[in-house]
Parts: sequence; C-alpha cells; structure tokens
Amino acid sequence: MIALVTTAIGTPAGAQFNGREDPMPVTAPKIADAYWSAKPAAPTPYAAPNKVHWKLSDILAAHRGRTDWVQPIVRNPEQDADYISMSPGTRTKRLMYADDRVVWIVQAGAMRVSIDGQEPFVATKGFMVNVPFRHFYSIETVGDQPSLRFEVRQAGSAPLFPLNETPDPIAGRTYVKVTGSPGPAKDRDTNPIYVDFWKQIAASDAPYNGKFVWDDHFTSNILRTKPQPVAPATNRGHFHGDWTEFWFIMEGRVGYQIEGFPYFEAEQGDIVTAQKGRWHRPGSAPGAPMSTRIPFNPRPVILHNFATD
Repeated sequence: MIALVTTAIGTPAGAQFNGREDPMPVTAPKIADAYWSAKPAAPTPYAAPNKVHWKLSDILAAHRGRTDWVQPIVRNPEQDADYISMSPGTRTKRLMYADDRVVWIVQAGAMRVSIDGQEPFVATKGFMVNVPFRHFYSIETVGDQPSLRFEVRQAGSAPLFPLNETPDPIAGRTYVKVTGSPGPAKDRDTNPIYVDFWKQIAASDAPYNGKFVWDDHFTSNILRTKPQPVAPATNRGHFHGDWTEFWFIMEGRVGYQIEGFPYFEAEQGDIVTAQKGRWHRPGSAPGAPMSTRIPFNPRPVILHNFATD
C-alpha cells in the first residue's frame, strides 16, 4: 500500500498514484492512420556535455577526493541537468525560479529540503523532489556523508534570490532589486512535492507506470517493469521529431538501442539521452528482478513516431 504525503502547496502527494492522469488529455491512445513524420536527415549530434550514456561510476571517478562539485550532464534548448555533490553541513542559498519548476532525484546521502509553504523534510536516496515555481527553497546536506542529486531545470533559467542573500553572478546579467506579480504557483493538484521511491513505489514487486510531475513545460514519469527479452535490432522503437528525451536509471538495469549506437545497458544512477530525432528503444534488461527508469521530457504528451516497417 502506498502512503499519502499531504503537502501544503498541493493536494495529497499520493493522489497521483490512483492512476495515470494527463493534465492535457488526448482523445485516443493512438493516431488512427499512418502519416509522414519529418525526421532529421542526419542524426542530431551529441555536443558536450551531452552523451548517449553517462555512467555514474565514471562521474564519481572523475571527482574522486572531492565532496563539492557539479557535473553538467544535459544541455539542450529546453532543459538543463546536472549531478551535484554537496559536503556535510553545506547549505545552498535560498533561491527560486521565476516561471518553471526545478526537480531532483537524490542519489546518495541525506539533505534537508526547505520550501516556502511546506514543512521541511529530509530526503534520502530515491527521493524525487519537486519545487513549484516562485517558491523560495534551500537544500542542506545533513549527516556525515556528502549528498548527491541529479537536478533538472528549465534551460537557461536564472535563479532569483531573496534580499538577504547575495546572488551568484551570471555572465551577461545584472541582478536588480524588484517586486513581482503574480505570486507563487499553486502547482498542479497531482504533482507531489516529493515521492519516496523506495517506500512508495518499490515496496512491492509490482510494475508501475505513473507520473512524477507534469505541466506544460515538464513531463516526468516513473516506469517500473519486470525483465524483458532483448528485442532484435530490427525493432528501432520510436523517435521524437522535436524534443530530446533523457532518463535517470532508478533501479535495476535498462537496455537501450539508440540510433547510431550498439545495444547497451545502463545501471542505477546512470543517465541516458536520445537526442532529438534519433530512433530509440528502452526496456528493462534481463537479469534484474525489477528495473525503473525516470524519463524527462519538455512537453506533455510528446508524440512517439513508430516505424511501420
């Protein structure tokens, strides 16, 4: 049974787990007839820091001996994502984002999360945290180990700071004192402030397909499935004509075939990216009892173009 976490900003966090509810409903599960889709003539390249497969083990090795670091992972016109490590006792400045949420998944350690309008809570490995726009928040690493999180934001968004904080400089911008309207987001009634994956989702051996957060600029699901046979290479999967998709591997192993790359498997904590327009086919790999991937997309509900041959 999944416990409910009542938030001060939205409705009960567990409400989303009653079934998948799209905030922008579609009329049918599929388009009735085949159609022509404009696929890029050449595969969209991976420009640094983007990579088809960021292995967590490689990231940790690159920062061995350090406790405070940021590793850029994803940069595209819609979304930015980083792995961020903070040493024990370190606290971020209070900040907020003007028009879009920020979310993160805790990979290691423990952090106290303080969000305006919400009781502070401690997030540990597997917590998926969602901060609605125009809510000041801060993160503090607690305990004796560094905290590590995978954070996703709207591309190019500059944080805003309260007057009692000194803004971090941003090239090409100058911070000025202002007032603003309208006020903080109410947030969608089915977007929780946090999900404790290991207690709320992985407490059983049941598959799961539900959303984490959805709005007009952000789509993230929780896709948990049992092992599957590896499909033949002739099964190209699908592509998205206008958007890049990336995934955080929450548990187990997930197999990928992505256009231009041989089949590979990603482990817990890895990040996989399918650049805009590339065929891709993810699936839970053989050998793990359950596997979960968390996809990130910039729009609901993005069109999946499947091959007809």
